[in-house]
Amino acid sequence: MCLLSFHQAFLSNFTTVSILRREELIVLNSQLIEQLKTYLANLTKQVTLSVSIDESAKSQELDNLATTIADLSPLIHLNYETLDRTPALAISGESGTKMTFAGIPLGHEFTSLVLALLHSGGHPIKLDVDTIEQVKQLKGQFVFETYVSLSCQNCPDVVQALNMLAAINPNITHTMIDGALFEQEVNERNIMAVPSVYLNGASFSQGRISLADVLKKIDSGSEEKRAQALNEKAPFDVLVVGGGPAGASAAIYSARKGINTGIVADRFGGQVLDTVGIENFISVKKTEGPKLVASLEEHVKDYDVDIMTGNTAVDIEQGDLFKVTLDNGAVLTSKSVILATGARWRQMNVPGEEEYRGKGVAYCPHCDGPLFKGKPVAVIGGGNSGIEAAIDLAGIVEHVTVLEFDSKLRADQVLQDKAASMGNITIIKNALTTEVLGDGNKVTGLQYTDRLTEQSHTLELAGIFVQIGLVPNSEWLKDRVELTPRGEIITDKQGNTSVPGIFAAGDVTDSPYKQIIIAMGDGANASLGAFDYLIRQVPQTQAKVA
Repeated sequence: MCLLSFHQAFLSNFTTVSILRREELIVLNSQLIEQLKTYLANLTKQVTLSVSIDESAKSQELDNLATTIADLSPLIHLNYETLDRTPALAISGESGTKMTFAGIPLGHEFTSLVLALLHSGGHPIKLDVDTIEQVKQLKGQFVFETYVSLSCQNCPDVVQALNMLAAINPNITHTMIDGALFEQEVNERNIMAVPSVYLNGASFSQGRISLADVLKKIDSGSEEKRAQALNEKAPFDVLVVGGGPAGASAAIYSARKGINTGIVADRFGGQVLDTVGIENFISVKKTEGPKLVASLEEHVKDYDVDIMTGNTAVDIEQGDLFKVTLDNGAVLTSKSVILATGARWRQMNVPGEEEYRGKGVAYCPHCDGPLFKGKPVAVIGGGNSGIEAAIDLAGIVEHVTVLEFDSKLRADQVLQDKAASMGNITIIKNALTTEVLGDGNKVTGLQYTDRLTEQSHTLELAGIFVQIGLVPNSEWLKDRVELTPRGEIITDKQGNTSVPGIFAAGDVTDSPYKQIIIAMGDGANASLGAFDYLIRQVPQTQAKVA
């Protein structure tokens, strides 16, 4: 069983009343314990678990978890000491590496715990040799702290990335902090979004950040080296720009044709990484975005695909070969290109929104909802995403006010009925949000105008969750390919754009329905279109060679 499958099996032992409520540990059954024991058999070096506990129930829960783990391997040594936070579990390796979990690393963070044990105990880290060497060469002391919520599906990627740095270089330490257990710290640091990362006591980043992006920020010379390596790559037959479902599908279909395929993206998975519940992916009754992305990436890696994450395309030029320029100045060349850059959350574009982003203005209710426990919040948008967010938030916050611009909600009726049945959800229609209000540090409310009466109203709030649709990631393509007025790439039935040799797929296109399964089909379609284009170019290429 792969680690992903094990994590899925482990999560099945949790009871979740609401997506946003904290998972409660039942009991690890004997089968799961045996599976965990099998993984820990991969340890080759001693690992020390240092547990800091008191008389609280959470401390006892952590103690039980640590004891269970220690009993599964003779290479795991358990001791008790007072750490900076309690309850907490520190994992140390023989080489002096250290990573700490302040809280109970269960739910979405259980995989982070297992990986921390394996990496501390000598199990190989799945990073390329150059990245590992780069981390080893980092000089200075780096003390990372990451505030998370156990319901946050984005947090584990950040925790695992920073834990890998700590496992490679003993000058780097990392602590995961469950914000729900350490509310005083959260309040003192005014943390209103997770994951929130601090480095050496100062704010470092908010939201998902990849290991590559972390290295960009702490290793000033890394970008020049990466750009040089990218510039030296041979031309691709197909270069896929974007790492979401459409991009992954396109890469797989291209690689299966036996042609030189590359995929360049800021992060693998795209917007799906921010999706919690997926129940309409045919043949899979229910899954979560990060799990689906892990499966996609694993599938792509089964083929000879050059995956170049941590890079953002900023321009494309047409010539004998297409030239794709990246944000670090590197240029990749290819005989054909498939654009699959997806879409992002649409912003309100009102005064105060950008200023208070991450300080009360949020776009992921599943990630940041627990930080507003017992407080009033608003959801902007009355579509499926907005009403689903309101229903989930209602289980943890004091009150939810939904503001819908239109005269009617656009959400499915079953969701509207559910929201109407909940006592702490208020829905206001014909509401135009005009300003986000704050005290300089955090959100305190918002102003909206009633479109029927034109009267202005003020709501006192602690948080605002924006759920008003998507914007295609196509700004860099203006004057390069034909776009709709909404910025979507216009494609035909084969995925062709207005430029021969450039294809497009997924949510960045004018496809009328933005669904994961449709994006995957689009990717396959565009890949087949690109292959057909390439084979029809062969005679011309041979003529040039002659």
